[in-house]
Amino acid sequence: MPEPSALHPDAADVRRWTERLGLPGLFDVHTHFLPPRVIAKVRAQFDQAGPLIGRPWPLRYRDTDAVLAQVLRDFGVRHFSALPYAHRPGMAEFLNDWAAGFAAREPEALHCGTFYPEPGAAAYVAERIAGGLELFKVHVQVGAFHVTDPLLDEAWGVVAEAGTPVVLHAGSGPVPNEFTGPGPVAELLRRHPRLALVVAHMGAPEYREFMELAETHERVHLDTTMAFTDFFSDMGGVFPADLLPRLADLGAKVLLGSDFPNIPYPYVHQLESLEALGLGEEWLRAVCWDNGVRLFAR
Repeated sequence: MPEPSALHPDAADVRRWTERLGLPGLFDVHTHFLPPRVIAKVRAQFDQAGPLIGRPWPLRYRDTDAVLAQVLRDFGVRHFSALPYAHRPGMAEFLNDWAAGFAAREPEALHCGTFYPEPGAAAYVAERIAGGLELFKVHVQVGAFHVTDPLLDEAWGVVAEAGTPVVLHAGSGPVPNEFTGPGPVAELLRRHPRLALVVAHMGAPEYREFMELAETHERVHLDTTMAFTDFFSDMGGVFPADLLPRLADLGAKVLLGSDFPNIPYPYVHQLESLEALGLGEEWLRAVCWDNGVRLFAR
């Protein structure tokens, strides 16, 4: 393995943090890799502080998917995700094909996919799971649909039966709309209580409500993506201090997420923000490595 001086300039800080905790590496469940034309449009939204962004958001990491995957390896991230998400009918399978190819090219990448409320969703979801897909992403804010859409009900049933995790962005941050919030997710879990959901961004800003769902449903997890960072606290609301003991108790159901490369600060800031919670090194080791290894059997 190259010395940190030969790696990305931010790598030394990340590796020092990881090595100090005695971790073999990091398991980042929430990173984004998309087809070139799609990622270009996503970056344009960030550059323009578009309506789903809501504020200036200067991206720190910007390059091809191959280079960015190498940056994560430089950081010592041993497992990461692609997390494509569809926002119109007929798009999901295009993204699923691309993400399958990405996982084949990058052995550290989880085999990811997505689905959308459209006829045939359950069929292609089942086919992708049978083909080895490890993680879905569903983004109701960008996709502009309800998780309880009848066109998705059969697909959710397939996912629940298979036990395949789903990173679900349903919190109302950074910009709320009629599709976000904990209420629809609670109804979804009433219908499919065995769903293995990973609530993105700790459910910000509805931290309390989404934490309750994780506490009361066996397979519901939370990811740390951008939560607790200075940038996100200004936008998603400060995590309530009275929830910290409950977050400590949920340690086995909390997963490291970063939103790399779509972040406006050095990668290590997410890690330092988690450490600043004061929940201890055992909690940090579980969040940053053990829990992801267990959930994905990697």
